[in-house]
Amino acid sequence: MKNIRSLSWPAKAGHPVDETHRRSKSYWVYILTSARNGTLYIGVTGDISRRIWEHREGVKDGFTKKYGVKILVYFEIFDDVHAAIHRESRLKKWKRRWKLELIEKSNPDWLDLSETLNA
Repeated sequence: MKNIRSLSWPAKAGHPVDETHRRSKSYWVYILTSARNGTLYIGVTGDISRRIWEHREGVKDGFTKKYGVKILVYFEIFDDVHAAIHRESRLKKWKRRWKLELIEKSNPDWLDLSETLNA
């Protein structure tokens, strides 16, 4: 995974994303949930703030709107869109238990990490 940016990542809850990552072209693989140990959604985007807003506002009909999946609990940042898409595809194939362990490792309290995006 040489294309992933190192930010002491996976992110630790409460650690803000630095200005460099907000301004440069980055691609984000993220996991949303409806609640702790709730329904999970894995996505990829080039604009994490906009995408999280879309999920929260229910702008598009679909899985996240139907199941109320709005809490950002995990993300990774990539420089390369193809690497990000590949990572998203791999994570979607993981067993649920592995996904939960990934979240727990970096965000044991299941805090909403979207607040770290605007810090």
